[in-house]
Amino acid sequence: MTARSIASTLAFSLAATAALAQAPATPAAPAVELKVGDAAPAFKLQASDGKTYSLADYKGKSAVVVAWFPKAFTQGCTIECKSLAEHGDMIKAYKAAYFMASVDPVDGEQGNKAFAEAHKADFPLLSDPTKEVATAYGVLSPRGFANRWTFYVGTDGKITYIEKAVKPATSAEDMAAKLGELGTAKK
Repeated sequence: MTARSIASTLAFSLAATAALAQAPATPAAPAVELKVGDAAPAFKLQASDGKTYSLADYKGKSAVVVAWFPKAFTQGCTIECKSLAEHGDMIKAYKAAYFMASVDPVDGEQGNKAFAEAHKADFPLLSDPTKEVATAYGVLSPRGFANRWTFYVGTDGKITYIEKAVKPATSAEDMAAKLGELGTAKK
């Protein structure tokens, strides 16, 4: 390499570095970090039972529990769904609507409707295929699935508790116990 080509390469490198340094940084979208006391993000989602559910429908009437799960028909999600289906009577003792929710579609072989039917879920599984609600709740993982987090929402529409260490096998029992701890009215 001649001295001229070295100088030319160095000048080009310096110019490129300067241009990059001056380029406006594109800030990453901040991750939503909801906490107790925050207003729960509104939702209006289709469910496995063919109905559409809206958080606003429960305001002033009953508490709401939304149990986000990663993917229908996977091992942990199947265990959690079975727990809620088999022991849902414990939750139904409280004045609370409860749902499982994922970014899976409602219909299709791997959709929430098929998943609910396969495991005899007698409660609605909400579908958020656009991932807008999952994003609003801060549960969307980098892989595009929802984290297994459960949100408890009071009759005032505010978050009363967020469970991030959900145990799928005892999901129903844990949910009922938490509703009791939170002072949720019994039916």
